[in-house]
Amino acid sequence: MIRITMGQIDQSQQTAAKIAGISFLLSMVIVVLANYLLLSPLVVPRDATETARNIVAHPTQFRIAVTGFLFYSLNSIVLLAALYVVFKPINQGLALLGSLFRLVFAMLWLLSCLNLLSALRLVTGAGYLQTFEPERLQVLARVNIAGTFDDYYVGLPFFGLAATVWAWLWLKSGYIPRKLSIFGVIASAWCVFSAFVFLIFPGFQKPVNPYWFDSPMALFELIVGVWLLLKGLCPSGADAAAR
Repeated sequence: MIRITMGQIDQSQQTAAKIAGISFLLSMVIVVLANYLLLSPLVVPRDATETARNIVAHPTQFRIAVTGFLFYSLNSIVLLAALYVVFKPINQGLALLGSLFRLVFAMLWLLSCLNLLSALRLVTGAGYLQTFEPERLQVLARVNIAGTFDDYYVGLPFFGLAATVWAWLWLKSGYIPRKLSIFGVIASAWCVFSAFVFLIFPGFQKPVNPYWFDSPMALFELIVGVWLLLKGLCPSGADAAAR
């Protein structure tokens, strides 16, 4: 049996781990607030007219949701930078790869912000849009809002790939419990598989609810976030994990 000795965990890694823990938890909070509590109540499925009325009646709520999406993207960049610092001593190439995958996902959240702002412009009746019928503008606005769905599911494979790489690095480093790392690898790989299958075969959402694509991975990141805040990186596991 070959034993590989890893370097000691330095203070910059511990600090980055705390930042990553905060970012993991903050991501969950932002998604719940911006998407589920602010945006979703305004969007009526298959009803462009009612959706437009809700947005016009609650423009500030809509804009706060958009701002939440923006903060999610910014928080993702903070997270990828923090985890790069954590994992660089383990494998710099994989650490960079995971960060780049997560960066693509963050950029697609910015695209969602642009789609939502375009929808808002359409329904609030900017002067140069007055030549279009209100019903057409409402439909166009609803199409832009639906585009955020596409943004997310195009970005989801990159999200899952980033999480898979990072879960593997958690496993190799021994910085968190081994069983938790294995769960993370499986949950993240499942997300990648589901995302690609869904993009090729949209009917995949009938036997498998789309919430199950990323929910196990989200649970993993939530647990890791709590672990990093309470325990930090585990020095005792760093040497043993690579045996």
